[in-house]
Amino acid sequence: MNFQLKTLSLVQATADKADALIVLVGEGAVTGKDPLSALLAKVRAAGDLPDKAGKLLNLYLPLADGPRSVVFAAIGDGKDSSVRSAVGAAVSAARAGKPVRLAVVFAQAPTSGALRAAVLASSDACYAYTATKSKAEPNPVRQLIMGVPDAAAVQAEFDTAVGTAAGIEFAKELGNRPANHCTPTMLAEAAQGLARAPRIKCEVLGPKEIAKLGMGAFAGVAQGSNEPARFIVLHYQGAPKTQAPVVLVGKGITFDTGGVSLKPAAEMDEMKFDMCGAASVLGVFRALGELRPAINVVGLVPTCENMNDGKSVKPGDVLTTMSGQTVEVLNTDAEGRLILCDALTYAKRFAPSAVIDIATLTGACVIALGGVRSGLFSPDDELAAALERAGEASLDRCWRMPLDDEYGEGLKSNFADMGNIAGRAAGAVTAAKFLQKFSGDFRWAHLDIAGTAWKSGAAKGATGRPVGLLLNFLLGDPLAQPSAGRTKTGKTAAGGGRTARKTRARA
Repeated sequence: MNFQLKTLSLVQATADKADALIVLVGEGAVTGKDPLSALLAKVRAAGDLPDKAGKLLNLYLPLADGPRSVVFAAIGDGKDSSVRSAVGAAVSAARAGKPVRLAVVFAQAPTSGALRAAVLASSDACYAYTATKSKAEPNPVRQLIMGVPDAAAVQAEFDTAVGTAAGIEFAKELGNRPANHCTPTMLAEAAQGLARAPRIKCEVLGPKEIAKLGMGAFAGVAQGSNEPARFIVLHYQGAPKTQAPVVLVGKGITFDTGGVSLKPAAEMDEMKFDMCGAASVLGVFRALGELRPAINVVGLVPTCENMNDGKSVKPGDVLTTMSGQTVEVLNTDAEGRLILCDALTYAKRFAPSAVIDIATLTGACVIALGGVRSGLFSPDDELAAALERAGEASLDRCWRMPLDDEYGEGLKSNFADMGNIAGRAAGAVTAAKFLQKFSGDFRWAHLDIAGTAWKSGAAKGATGRPVGLLLNFLLGDPLAQPSAGRTKTGKTAAGGGRTARKTRARA
């Protein structure tokens, strides 16, 4: 979809010749002598448009020589979250008329972040999955105009929002593909396609290279499938090579049967979404290719299927990881941490400023946080706070969870350095404690997106989260910026060392 930013008053919006016009109305007064302002004044005076965000009034041919459809949408206090809910509802309503050209106009000057929320909500409301449908009806909207009082003042915000929307849509599209249309090989091909953009390079390693690297845990998960594993390495270089990169690691299980520890049949189709962590990393790179910020980012995606045959890893097997640590596989359905641990060890070679892994890791995180916030785990207070800020600013929120040492006691094994699971209690935390054993050489955070990566039921589909959070962190936080002065030695340009790690427990 083609987004365009324009300076549009309500008078100009009426004359813009859009097929449908959405007017976002805040709590403040709207003054003007033009027909649209007068109509809005009558609507509000009659009480037909309450101030509560998301309330709509859809009018057909209300103005002579105006758009066919006008939707008044209340945005209440004008906060980002209010704008998001209003725009999402209004665009969905306007789409019913199949407009080709749709305009969204702020009746008052938008607050900071509101334009971004409007762009992302519009993109989300217009997204339609069609790849594997024979008679799918595509999105009718071909051009979406964002009208503001002063376009020049918010151009940078708009450009970032459009790039973010592209990344989120890319992640959603990959997540929604059925497993036979998004194998590890196909996921690697999608990553290679991203390398056509400036500043992005892609390398794909196969089973032989994975074995040569000593990634025994990753290879162990993959060995039960006929689909060969792939290890995707993406580089985005927008800053000098001396600047330490942020490394993003995405879990790429393109289908998860649970292996020998077989999952229940009900809703197993949703296990195609077990690669949404990988999809989010690729979505970030899709956005970086458009936005071209002055930062360095590395993306690592271990991708395979977790299938069940005579070669599959068995409960009780012991695997040797790339780090040399051994793992007793007590449950083959706890496979995500096994492919991630080898990728985390691989990340060390980039001398990163920070490493963030993203994974649909545990059902326990869904129980703890539902589908509202992603689980955030990190022993580093500064990094955790930066990700929390990014989540709040992007409306892609997370919640910090504890990492007390006592949670790791359940991972002890009589036959290996550790087991891959502990007991049922605090399952999201013990999974994070497992990953922490492979992150001692860098600043690390883990995002458990099992509850936020997709929706079930009538709205079943990938959400594209946490692409928004990650991009907000990469683009806006000093920890990810070259200006922070961090080099590949892990020290600041002024010669100081890294901030000491601290552990914080949070109930």
